[in-house]
Amino acid sequence: MKLLQVAALAVVAGGLAVGGSAIAQDKTYTIGVSVPTADHGWTGGVDFFAQQAVDRLSKAYPNLKFVLATAPDSTKQAADLEDMVTTRNIDGLVILPGDPDAMTASIKKVKDAGKWVTVVDRALSQPGIEDLYVAGDNPGLGTTTAEYFKKALPNGGNIVILRGAPIPIDAQRVDAFNAGLKGTQIKVLDSQFANWNRDDGYKIMQDFLTKYPKIDAVWAQDDDTLVGVLKALKEAGRDKEMWSVGGAGMNQIIKMVAAGDLSVPVDVSYNPNMVATAIDLTALHFVAGSQVDGKFIINSTLITKDNAAQFDYPNTPF
Repeated sequence: MKLLQVAALAVVAGGLAVGGSAIAQDKTYTIGVSVPTADHGWTGGVDFFAQQAVDRLSKAYPNLKFVLATAPDSTKQAADLEDMVTTRNIDGLVILPGDPDAMTASIKKVKDAGKWVTVVDRALSQPGIEDLYVAGDNPGLGTTTAEYFKKALPNGGNIVILRGAPIPIDAQRVDAFNAGLKGTQIKVLDSQFANWNRDDGYKIMQDFLTKYPKIDAVWAQDDDTLVGVLKALKEAGRDKEMWSVGGAGMNQIIKMVAAGDLSVPVDVSYNPNMVATAIDLTALHFVAGSQVDGKFIINSTLITKDNAAQFDYPNTPF
């Protein structure tokens, strides 16, 4: 299925190149796009790439209409979905649920109303609701990071972990990371939720620095959190004692990796432009009738000085 969907993306890209002229446009479809309001860098990137995709596809396909809504919480996101179905009469939905557990029932209502549903990034608590699931490789992010830690600390060392939020994708990442370290001499001193947040990352790293006099490396899991970690390390004068790895591909961090900054030797991709991939594939379902149902998982790639330029997306807020 993954290869089929890669081909599907090539088709939609080709259609865009000719302004959609190769595809019959005798019916109008409305696609609802629901994403969280930007509360940190990554979700800011989601909003940016969602708007870009909507603008691009609207120009390429005159018979596609979009309703784009951002929501700060599950109550607003659920209300947006109800409006999209009852007032806007959407044909399909692309949603990145802020809280997948809280949003599962509302998304199921959209599906039960006969609408196409694409879920992005965060798996619902009830399987089988969505037609298409698009996400980064969360277990892969943990595994890829663990592989780097094993190579960078072949004789073991003390590390601390700053987790994301208590939702399934965090557990997938951390479980895979811990599994990847089994059999090594790497010791996890502490692990705390930082909610993919700079301020939380800063405060938790300050606490770690107070509690642990010897830390060799930090897994921040997320680049927003990593920014807070780096601030705490610099202020404490301990930025030369350890290196840190985040995740997702924030431009600020990518540039540090590209420059060979020893404090941030690598990053792991989990780019918010996956929402654009989801919107593209959903559009293809309607304008071309192509089969794009299933799962499309985007690799979590180790970003090094050698390949960092490939992951440097210009003009993004993340």
